[in-house]
Amino acid sequence: MNGRNFSTGNPGLDLVITFLQGRVQRARSGELDRGASAVEWVIISAVVVAIVGVVAAIINEALGSGAKKVGECIKGADAGSTC
Repeated sequence: MNGRNFSTGNPGLDLVITFLQGRVQRARSGELDRGASAVEWVIISAVVVAIVGVVAAIINEALGSGAKKVGECIKGADAGSTC
């Protein structure tokens, strides 16, 4: 077993060993920097989603209270008054 050509006789174990060797080589090469970039994008996306959620809740509350006022105005309206 020299790290390149080996066989344990078990294809599943050979696959796992080959996979792990590839991961180790990738970690040593510095190719994992793009993972940090992906984490940054996930954090930025989460912050944007949170901001959109808060804005949506504020707008929903404003529309709900406005609709309630209009509904009350319509119920109490008569020909001689305005709201």
